[in-house]
Amino acid sequence: VQLAESGGGLVQPGGPLRLSCAASGFTFSRYAMRWYRQAPGKERELVATIGVAGGSTDYADSVKDRFTRSKDNAKNTVDLQMNGLKPEETSGYFCSAGNNYWGQGTQVTVSS
Repeated sequence: VQLAESGGGLVQPGGPLRLSCAASGFTFSRYAMRWYRQAPGKERELVATIGVAGGSTDYADSVKDRFTRSKDNAKNTVDLQMNGLKPEETSGYFCSAGNNYWGQGTQVTVSS
């Protein structure tokens, strides 16, 4: 089982960034996928959830209207489009399959 996040990096405040998570080793289409973030010394925060078929999504209030996620069951990938990023959103971002499987995370740094 593998979940591999990519797309993190340094972005200026207000800028966009797109994260991707590639899955393998399990039946991806049967899992709701979640993106979490966690900064050092802070609790893990659920950012976004997308349903099994990709048709239903849910977002943390803090990212609604700025973040969008999508799920491609044919490619076994899930993306997180982040717009209007804020410095306080600097964090490690992790994808999870039903909270059963986890990736290693990708670092997002929002700074000028």
